[in-house]
Amino acid sequence: MSKTATDNIQDLHNFGEFGGVNPSISDSSTYTFLSAKTMFDTFEGNTEGCYLYSRHSSPSNLYLGEALAALEGTETANVTASGMGAITAVILQLCNAGDHIVSSRTIYGGTYAFMKNFLKKFDIHTSFVDITSPDAVEKAITANTKMIYCESVSNPLLEVADIRAISKLAKKKNIPLVVDNTFSPLSIAPAKLGADVVIHSLTKFINGTSDCVAGVVCGTKDFCLALKDVNNGAGMLLGSTLDSLRAASILKNMRTLHIRMKKHSENALYLAKNFEKDGLRVVYPGLPSHPGHSLMKKQFSSEFGYGGILTIDVGSLERANKLMELMQKKNLGYLAVSLGFYKTLFSAPGTSTSSEIPEEEQKSMGLTDGLIRFSIGLDNDIHRTYSMMKACMIQLGILSADTVSV
Repeated sequence: MSKTATDNIQDLHNFGEFGGVNPSISDSSTYTFLSAKTMFDTFEGNTEGCYLYSRHSSPSNLYLGEALAALEGTETANVTASGMGAITAVILQLCNAGDHIVSSRTIYGGTYAFMKNFLKKFDIHTSFVDITSPDAVEKAITANTKMIYCESVSNPLLEVADIRAISKLAKKKNIPLVVDNTFSPLSIAPAKLGADVVIHSLTKFINGTSDCVAGVVCGTKDFCLALKDVNNGAGMLLGSTLDSLRAASILKNMRTLHIRMKKHSENALYLAKNFEKDGLRVVYPGLPSHPGHSLMKKQFSSEFGYGGILTIDVGSLERANKLMELMQKKNLGYLAVSLGFYKTLFSAPGTSTSSEIPEEEQKSMGLTDGLIRFSIGLDNDIHRTYSMMKACMIQLGILSADTVSV
C-alpha cells in the first residue's frame, strides 16, 4: 500500500530535548561553536546539522520544513515569515533583469501587484493569461520567459489550473512551473502533477488558527539550498525569516490538517449545492456547473474534497456589504480577509484582497462588485448554518421568502 501525504507527515517525528512528544523549540537567534573552523564551514553551507544564525536556519524551522516537504512530496522545503516572503524570493531567484513571466490572470492581489508593478523596477515583465487554457499559456511564452506561475485553485475566482498540461509545456520549453497551493492543501498535490516549486501561505488552511503569518517554498534540495545561499540566495538576502516559536506552533497545527480539510470541504460542498438550488450564482469546484469541475476531479484527492472556498455573487457591492455585516451580526462568521479559520470568513475581494487589480481588469476576468468570497468554517451543524445564512439573504431580498428549503 502506497503512503499518502498524511502518512508521510504522521511518520515524521522528533522528540524534544528532554523526551517531549513535541520537538523542543530553539529560542535562539545565534548558535555557539567549539571551533572557529566549524563556524566557517557552517557559514559556507558545508556542515550538516550545525546551526549558525536563525536567518540561515533553525531546528524549529527545519522540523516544520520537513513536515511541509512530506505534505507536498518534495525533496525539502524552506519556511518563510509570510506567503509573500516565499513568493517574492522564488520569483527573484528565478528571474533576472530583462526576463519575462507568464502568470495566471487571477491570483492573489499581492502577488499580482508584485509582478505587475514592483518587478518593473528590475525590468522583469509579466503576461497575465487565462490559466485554464494551456494554449493561451503557450502563446504567451517568449524567448525571455523564465517562469510560469499559477495557483492550483485561483484566488478569488476559483479557476482550476491544468497542472499536468502546463507542466508538460513547461518541461518542453525548459521553464520552471511554480504553483501556489494555498487554497488546496492535501486536496491537490502539484509536485506530483509536475510542478517544480510549490508555495503556500501557511497563514491560511495549514496553520488554521489565524494567529500568525508564514509561508513555505517546497522544491528540490538544490533549489532550496540556492534560496539560502549567503551570496546569491533571495530567501537568505531578503531576510524573510520565520520565528521559531511560530514554526513550532504551525507544526503542531499540521497534525490536524487532514481532519480540518475534510470538514472544510464537506461544509463548503453542502452550502454550495444548496445555495445553487436556491438560484444563487455560486462558484465552487465541487459543483458540476463549475467549468473546471471535471479537471478538478482528475487532479484532486477525493478524500479531502474540493476545498473550503466558494463564492456567491449577490449582484452589487452594496448588497454584498449589507449581507456580510448582517451575517457577522448573526455570528455566522467574520467580515475579514484571509481564510482557513475555524470560523467562516467572508469578504468582497474586488475591494479587499484583489483591490490591487485595476477595475477594468477585474471586469474583464469576471470579478464582479457583488462577489463575496467565503472561507467556510468547521461548523458542526452545517444545515443550521445554511438555514441562518439563507434567512439573512431573505431578509435583505437576495432570496425570495418562498424559496424551497432542503
